[in-house]
Amino acid sequence: MATVSLESLTDRLELCDQLFFGRDKMLTPQDLPGRYGRVIKAIDHVLESMACESVIAGGWAVWFHGYEGRMTQDVDIALAADRIEEFMRVAGVAGFEVLPQKPGRWPKVRHKETGIKVDILPEGAQPGTPARPAPTTIPHPTKLGASGTKLRYIDLAPLIELKLAAGRPQDEADVAKLILENPDRIAAIRQHLASVHASYAAAFDRLVGRAQEQRDE
Repeated sequence: MATVSLESLTDRLELCDQLFFGRDKMLTPQDLPGRYGRVIKAIDHVLESMACESVIAGGWAVWFHGYEGRMTQDVDIALAADRIEEFMRVAGVAGFEVLPQKPGRWPKVRHKETGIKVDILPEGAQPGTPARPAPTTIPHPTKLGASGTKLRYIDLAPLIELKLAAGRPQDEADVAKLILENPDRIAAIRQHLASVHASYAAAFDRLVGRAQEQRDE
């Protein structure tokens, strides 16, 4: 079990305060405080040199779309399949360490200055678990909301699509929270999910029910 130091706990509490009090002003990934803002800008530098688009998914996107209690230690970005090799090569000479890739795992790098890991979500990869692989693959970043060469947050409906594809308990909990925070978007999200795969729409309906139960408690 990892040891939590007083320094790391203090840093995390300070980050919580910055995110809470500055929430209304943090409209882009570049606005994130401290070392997270620095790693975003470092990723932007790599993307700009490649003329490549990408989006942030994962926990930071969940936070941005309304679940304010959700934080993560890593940064997840989606990349087009034909740009991943170049990204890893450029990142390796632009302040990142390319981490060894285990068989069956997706690529990742570590930002040397901040120590933050950046997980790559590759277009065409299949989310899920070995026991429950997703019926779909990760779309191209432009279908997730990417535009230009600066990182953007993934759009809400594709974020929920990827969460349902992953199928882990934490992902379902994230979706339930996002439903509670975005009740006016439920119909549009369901329409998107139904266009992707019927099982996602069914899972979403179940989580809408769970979210409503949580709201009524």
